[in-house]
Amino acid sequence: MARRRDAVVRRGLRHVRRSIVEQPGMFTLAVLASSLYGAMTVASAWVIGEITDRVLLPAFADGATTAAALSLAAAAILGVALLKIVGILGRRLFAGIMSYRLQADYRRRVTRQYLRLPLSWHQKHPTGQLLSNANSDVEASWFFVAPLPFACGALVMIAITVVALVLTDPLIALVGLVVFPLVFLVNIVYSQVMSPRMQRAQQLRAEVSEIAHESFDAALVVKTLGRETAETDRFQARAEELRDGLVAVGRVRGLFDPMMEALPSLGTLAVLLIGAGRVADGSTDAGSLVSIAYLFTLLALPIRAIGWVLADLPRALAGFDRVTPVLEATGETPYGPDAAVPGAGGAEVGVEKVGFTFEGTSRPTLSDVTFDVPAGRTVAIVGPTGSGKSTLAGLLVRLVDPSDGHVLLDGVDLRRLREGETSDQAAFVAQGTFLFDDTVRGNVTLDAPFTDDEVWTALRVAAADDFVAALPEGLDTRVGERGATLSGGQRQRLALARAVVRRPRLLVLDDATSAVDPSVEARILDALRTSDHPATVVVIAYRQATIALADEVVWLEQGRALARGTHAELLAAVPGYAALVRAYSQAEVAA
Repeated sequence: MARRRDAVVRRGLRHVRRSIVEQPGMFTLAVLASSLYGAMTVASAWVIGEITDRVLLPAFADGATTAAALSLAAAAILGVALLKIVGILGRRLFAGIMSYRLQADYRRRVTRQYLRLPLSWHQKHPTGQLLSNANSDVEASWFFVAPLPFACGALVMIAITVVALVLTDPLIALVGLVVFPLVFLVNIVYSQVMSPRMQRAQQLRAEVSEIAHESFDAALVVKTLGRETAETDRFQARAEELRDGLVAVGRVRGLFDPMMEALPSLGTLAVLLIGAGRVADGSTDAGSLVSIAYLFTLLALPIRAIGWVLADLPRALAGFDRVTPVLEATGETPYGPDAAVPGAGGAEVGVEKVGFTFEGTSRPTLSDVTFDVPAGRTVAIVGPTGSGKSTLAGLLVRLVDPSDGHVLLDGVDLRRLREGETSDQAAFVAQGTFLFDDTVRGNVTLDAPFTDDEVWTALRVAAADDFVAALPEGLDTRVGERGATLSGGQRQRLALARAVVRRPRLLVLDDATSAVDPSVEARILDALRTSDHPATVVVIAYRQATIALADEVVWLEQGRALARGTHAELLAAVPGYAALVRAYSQAEVAA
C-alpha cells in the first residue's frame, strides 16, 4: 500500500513538472503574480500588527488619535490591498491561459494522432472512446493547472510566513506549524483513496459517450426497428453506473474537504489559546499575537490551494493515463522514398499475389489475388457478400497494406511511395458517403483551392450539376449534418464530385453509385471515360447495368480472383457469376 501511495505521489509530481516544462512562460508569470499576492498577504498581517501596536492600542489608552495616524494606517492598508489585487488578477489570468493552452495543445496532438494512425487502429477503438480521449480526458489531464501557480505562490507565502512567525515568537510558530505536515499527510491519503475512483469515473464517461454516439449514429436503425426503449435502457444503465461512480468520488471528496478546511482553523485556534497565555505573562505583546493569528487566518486559502492541486491530481492522472496510449500508439503507415510516375491520363494498376488477414483473425480475407488494370480502362470487381471486395478496394488506395503481395501504381509498389503521393494519384468513394455540415462547395473542395468552374465541372461529371443548380443557394447551400437535406443518390453524387475534382489517375468506387438510377449511373461512368482527364476506374459492382459498362470484370469468390473477362464471357463461363448477377437483376425488377 505504501509503495502504491508513493507511486501515485511520484507520478503526480512528474505530471506537475510536465505541465511546467510545456508552458514555462505562462507558469513563471502566474507564479510571480501569485508570489506578489502571497508577499502582500504576509505584509498585510504585518501592517495589521503595526497598526494595532502604533495606532489602535495607543488610541484606546489615550482616548484619542490623530488624523495623520489614521490616514497613514489607511494608506498602508490600501496600498497592500491594491498590490494584492494585481497579484490575484495576474495569477488567475496567466494560470487560465496556461491551462487552456495545455488543453488545446493536447487536443491537437490527439487529433493529429487520429489522423496519422492507420485505419486498422481505428477499427479496434470505439468512436465514443476516441471522442472522450480528445475531450473530457484531455480536460481532466490539466484540470489541476488552474490552482497550480496559486499553490506555488502559496509555498513562497508559507516560506515568508514561517520566517516571520519564527522571528515573532518561535514557540507560537512551532504550535501553529504542526498544521502543514498534517495537510500534506491528509492529501497523500486522499490521492491514494481517490485515484482508483477517478479512473473508474473517467472510464465510465467514455463508455457513456460511446453508447450515446452509437445510438445517435444509428438513429435510423433504432427508430425503424422500434428499439428506442432498449437503447434508452442501455444508456440509462451505464449512466447510472457513472452516477454511482461520481457519487463515490463525491463521498471521498466530502470526507476530506472538511478536514482540509478545518486544519488551518484548528491551527489558528491553537495559536490563540497558547498566545493568550503568553500575552498574559508578558512573553509576547498583543500586536505580535494579532499578526500571528491573522497570518494563520490568511494562510487558510493558500493551504487549500495546495490541497486543490493535490486533490485534482488523481483525476488528472486518470485522464492522462487514457490519453497517453493514444499519443504513444504505433502502427503509423510507413512511406518510401519514391515519387509517383508523372502522367495526365489514367494510371496502370497491378495486383500481385495479394493476401490480407484482419488482425485477430486466422482466416484470410484475400488470398493470392492477382490481376492488372491497364491505364484508362474500367474494371468491375464482382463477388458475393464476404468475398473481400471492399477490402481489396481499400488496398488499391492504401487505406490498409496487404499482408502478402504487392499493389502497384504504374509499376511502383504503393508502400514505396512518399507520403501524400497515393492520395494525389488515387481517390476512393465508398458506398456509405459522409458529408459535412457545410455548403455544397465546402463538401466538394474540402477547403482545397479549387475554383467554382472546377467544382461545376466535377459536378457535371458526377451528374450532380442539375440538382445543385436547383438548390436555393446553389454551391452555397448548406446540406446539413451528414447531408441530411439530400437524398441518398444526391449524397453519393456529391461524394463522387469530391473525388473527381481532384483529377485522380485512379478512381476506386465501392458500390458508390448504388443509390442512383441506372441511367444516371451510365451517364456518370461515360463522363468519367470522356472527361478531359480520364481516370482508370475500378468499381465494386452488383448491378448488371453497372457491370455491363465496364471493359472487364474480375470475379472474386472466397477471397480469390477466380475469373476475369468481359461481362458476356463470365456470364457464359462462370455459373456463380451468372447466378449472382441474375439474382440482383431479378431483385431490381421485383422492386
